[in-house]
Amino acid sequence: MSTTPVSIKKAAAAALVAALGVTTLAACGTDDVREAAGKSGAPAPKTVTLVSHDSFNASKEVLAEFTKQTGFTVKVLKSGDAGEAVNKEILTKGSPQGDVFFGVDNTLLSRALDNGIFVPYAAKGLDRLPAAYQLDKEQRRVTPIDSGDICVNYDKTYFADRKLAPPVTFDDLAKPAYKNLLVVENPERSSPGLGFLLGTAAKYGDEGWQDYWTKLKANGVKTVDSWELAYNQEFSGSAGGKQAKGDRPLVVSYASSPPVEVLYGEPQPKVAPTGVSTGTCFRQIEFAGLLNGAKNPEGGKALIDFLISKKFQEDMPLQMFVNPVAKDAALPELFTQHGVVVDKPETMTPEKIAEKRDPWIQQWSSLVLK
Repeated sequence: MSTTPVSIKKAAAAALVAALGVTTLAACGTDDVREAAGKSGAPAPKTVTLVSHDSFNASKEVLAEFTKQTGFTVKVLKSGDAGEAVNKEILTKGSPQGDVFFGVDNTLLSRALDNGIFVPYAAKGLDRLPAAYQLDKEQRRVTPIDSGDICVNYDKTYFADRKLAPPVTFDDLAKPAYKNLLVVENPERSSPGLGFLLGTAAKYGDEGWQDYWTKLKANGVKTVDSWELAYNQEFSGSAGGKQAKGDRPLVVSYASSPPVEVLYGEPQPKVAPTGVSTGTCFRQIEFAGLLNGAKNPEGGKALIDFLISKKFQEDMPLQMFVNPVAKDAALPELFTQHGVVVDKPETMTPEKIAEKRDPWIQQWSSLVLK
């Protein structure tokens, strides 16, 4: 996840940081790759390099199945947060670090497309993906892979102990009852932080969001640079927060964060210890694209096909805690039991994000950080 953004991202506990550690992975392409190599007379490259943010993960079993089919090896390069990873690819445009980039979300998509880091490729199976998620329909430079909702999470125990109802909406967060309780991420450095900023702009309008953040600042909002710091150190409701004695019971995270707390809880709780303020959410969509200058473009195309396959899509929820975009992909029981469905997330068109993102970040920094 991004960032996710999702991206989409793009889409929670201290254990998750360890669980999402990424190494070089083995994966596959399709028979079309070998066929294309045979026609050119050159041997097919045996390595396909996937560049991603730090949270990419896939089960060894799923990847091994594809390795068996084609013999391709996927080398995964982690490049930091989604924003940092995109910027690195912009700097190396034409001579990329790899063949495919995964993890650019709708909050950063225009930056990647405007800088020409991707080349067109219409992935096999696009008809299984919702049209609303296909944000580059004309040129097909990116393919949607997952979606998630950036939302405020709350520590259930904190609010239960004080007999205080947790916040539900953006408006609630600015009320005196929640003073000094919320920690957010800097939108200049964090994709969840940027998604939350865009969510407030979508809710309150081009001018109204500044008044809203003035209220949040007056209500004691705390800002840190990354999701890891916010969730694992400042948030009282995460496993990491408890160890670090975090004292903020409200944090900007994801609607899918509660299932993570259940999966990695020791012992595993029957009910998620964290909840989601469903009126504070922004929809993130994450994409993958074939990098301009890829050394193995045919292998890269096969890898993108694999990322939207039913097998990989159904593997994602408990590997990266995001929602699959393929219509035929089912969610695991733990994900549906402990996660929440956000019926009406805030959204924003890619065109408006492209126009407003950078000036809004500058305005936010001047307003909140100074």
